Amino acid sequence: MYVYLMQHGEAMSEEQHPERPLTERGRADVERIARMLAGAHIQLAEMWHSGKCRAEQSAAIAAKYLTVRGSVKAVEGLHPNDPVEPIAEALQQYADPVFIVGHLPFLSRLTSFLVGGDTQKSIVRFQMGGVVCLTSQEDSWQIAWMLIPSLVQ
Repeated sequence: MYVYLMQHGEAMSEEQHPERPLTERGRADVERIARMLAGAHIQLAEMWHSGKCRAEQSAAIAAKYLTVRGSVKAVEGLHPNDPVEPIAEALQQYADPVFIVGHLPFLSRLTSFLVGGDTQKSIVRFQMGGVVCLTSQEDSWQIAWMLIPSLVQ
């Protein structure tokens, strides 16, 4: 089982726009990453996002390039400070890859919980528009790889 965790692209500040949509740079970063992932022919069961504007926009951009057999949808429990355990439990129900677009600190805490069993020990530094791929075999999670916008031309 694979889970792909993407931190949304760079967003406007609340002062610039209260809904915090993606900046042009944020859109470009997410698009570059999605194009690179498309070349790997990743097949996704579903794509989840938090429902916040910046995450929804990032998911929509990524979904244009990736094969998503199921739906691209807002899922409860993906906001920045939500507990990670319900999402971790939901992921156990999937055999096919899921792509999650969300926020910090949630994504960092989810990764730490799945890989290390502790939400407080940060084990990966997410970057806006970047993706961390986790893999699970026999109830053990590992980090398979990470891709950040500055590595993709």
